[in-house]
Amino acid sequence: MTAPPALLRAASVSRAFGGFTAVDSVSMDLRPGEVVGLLGANGAGKTTLLRLLLGLLAPTSGAVELLGGAPDRERRRRLGYVPQGLGLYRDLTVRENLAFAASSYGAAPAPLEGELAESADALVRDIPLGLQRRLAFVSALAHGPSVVVLDEPTSGVDAVARAELWDTIRAQAASGVGVLVTTHYMQEAEQCDRLLLMSEGRLVGEGDEQAIVAGTTAVAVRTDDWARAFDVLDSAGELVMLSGRAIRVADGDPDGLRTILSAAGLDATVERVPATIEERMAVLARGGGAA
Repeated sequence: MTAPPALLRAASVSRAFGGFTAVDSVSMDLRPGEVVGLLGANGAGKTTLLRLLLGLLAPTSGAVELLGGAPDRERRRRLGYVPQGLGLYRDLTVRENLAFAASSYGAAPAPLEGELAESADALVRDIPLGLQRRLAFVSALAHGPSVVVLDEPTSGVDAVARAELWDTIRAQAASGVGVLVTTHYMQEAEQCDRLLLMSEGRLVGEGDEQAIVAGTTAVAVRTDDWARAFDVLDSAGELVMLSGRAIRVADGDPDGLRTILSAAGLDATVERVPATIEERMAVLARGGGAA
């Protein structure tokens, strides 16, 4: 079957600010019914790439397409966007925010349900963050967009609220909408159909989790004195991470770790384990790994 045309496309796009290159020759696309996750540490270039794709920034070089052409005003009317700051007016009520967003797109306001309906006449600044994020979603979807772009949409909300927002994301994709989402939560990355990993402005990985972590190794260290073991390995310059009381070392050498722990008088088991996306990101942030 022929793949449907891309809703969003970047072709070797770069953006420089003076002598600093925030996005460096990135190519990617987003297709109907697809949820694509854009991952990367703070400063990796994710938000700048989104702004280029939306036509909010002009590229220094390369080309961007939204719905088959330049991201002009008319094409952006078919776009739903939730920025990191949510894009809400804190001094307007919930109902007024929704009415303003709908009128901007020439659409009727979406009906308010549940807690949003109960808070319809409350100022946005007075409602909880989770409810603000839900309102931002409703506002972004009210006009039936073909493309939805979400920049850290669940940051700062609890696990239940994140799950509810992701139900909304998956429902949009099921209806044929293309969704591009940035996230810091690795559990959310698993809900994406495809992942893009950025580091220092470049696209350094694409595909599923296995493709993203290819080339990165990890070592699990198990010991009763886990706190001291963590300190010893960290002081030795190892890239140490903690999951509960489990110690993991990204790109660690098992023999070298055994030597360090033994010299400190620590009894521990050391074994290679599959790496995670988070560990791949940590390796890239330190400047290691092939890009």
